[in-house]
Amino acid sequence: MTIAPTIGVFALQGDVREHIRSLEAAGARAVTVRRPHELEAVDGLVIPGGESTTMWKLAEIFELLEPLRMRIKAGMPAYGSCAGMIMLADRIEGGIEGQQTIGGIDMVVRRNAFGRQVDSFEADIDFAGRGITRAVFIRAPWVESVGSEVEVLALAEPGDRIVAVRQGPLLATSFHPELTGDVGVHSYFTEMVREL
Repeated sequence: MTIAPTIGVFALQGDVREHIRSLEAAGARAVTVRRPHELEAVDGLVIPGGESTTMWKLAEIFELLEPLRMRIKAGMPAYGSCAGMIMLADRIEGGIEGQQTIGGIDMVVRRNAFGRQVDSFEADIDFAGRGITRAVFIRAPWVESVGSEVEVLALAEPGDRIVAVRQGPLLATSFHPELTGDVGVHSYFTEMVREL
């Protein structure tokens, strides 16, 4: 029997319950993370969609920003969806003045690149060569550019925009797989955590 990895969900803002449900369906033990001591108890972490500037400010208030950076620098697997992708980017475009990220993935991410809330949409994409995945884009970012160590896992229209990447133990999507009922992306991340 394979032991289920313990995967935390950054639970200060965003679609926490939906990620917990998807992680459990993918075979992980999912817990919420709001404080540094809770972060130390997990094998991997999901940073959900939400609002990236609010996440950054709350991470500072709850004294989680530096511990998150240290754990990621030390090799903890992390997956960021939508705002979580922005949080894992080394560089962002369209952020507010002084906006900080956790970093870790050598990429430039453009905030709200697909447009406003009214421009939200769903699309079928090929995720990491694993088949078609239904993707929900809500005020979603896209990846403007990646470094040489970053693997592009999925593209979307218009113009083959980069919407999923991986760099070592870090995974990011600009879409929300937790809203579709398809746990393929969460299964992929759970496998990543098990391997490390």
